[in-house]
Amino acid sequence: MTLPVTPSFRLDGRRAVVTGAGRGIGLAAAAALGQAGAETWLLARSSDEIEAAAAQIGPLAHAAVLDVTDIAAVEAFFAGQPAFDILVNNAGTNRPKPLWEVSEVDYDAVLDLNLKSAYFVTQACVARMMAARVRGSLIHMSSQMGHVGGPNRSLYCASKWAMEGMNKAMALDLASYGIRSNTIAPTFIDTPLTRPMFGNEDFRRSVLGKIKLGRIGTVEDLMGAILFLASDASALVTGTSLVVDGGWTAE
Repeated sequence: MTLPVTPSFRLDGRRAVVTGAGRGIGLAAAAALGQAGAETWLLARSSDEIEAAAAQIGPLAHAAVLDVTDIAAVEAFFAGQPAFDILVNNAGTNRPKPLWEVSEVDYDAVLDLNLKSAYFVTQACVARMMAARVRGSLIHMSSQMGHVGGPNRSLYCASKWAMEGMNKAMALDLASYGIRSNTIAPTFIDTPLTRPMFGNEDFRRSVLGKIKLGRIGTVEDLMGAILFLASDASALVTGTSLVVDGGWTAE
């Protein structure tokens, strides 16, 4: 009898790039990929955090200042790089407000960063992958709010539901090239972006009432999911969403 061998979660010899990598989920993604052996590029709009993070991750980690809302700069960055094997589309924002208070400025800020930037970062990255015949993995950081609705989240839900549809269509476009596309859809994660929200006890209590495992998520809760989708362990996984929500969307 020949036993099957578990596919490797190691990423040695592969190149990864993470947007919004200076803190929170992006930093955790970069750390997970770097710890698994990937040469990892950390991208953000300012240099201090990503340079410090890259130094901690190790000699195979690099920092580059990039505003992903600047499409020309995005194209120039990827055109100047060898093909990446792994993309983590993480840069994003939120402006929680009820529908009737949302301005056009709010709309543009959320949709431009969460959706438009993710789309064109993917396009630029994929162009290099296809030219080099790299069979790679695209990971888009979505949200449980890309599967359900929530009060004061009309903009955020719009961006993340759109990302989920974008992901499925991209997976179909890219399947024949051996490039996989998936999302990760977390529940509320304790990050610098969300931490101020939890100072409101009513809000915190409402969130914990929805997360069936009874706790706010941590960035470490997402690192295994990121590594799974980046590695050969998920070789047949594309066009889907890995929901890491403590049971929120099960009800």
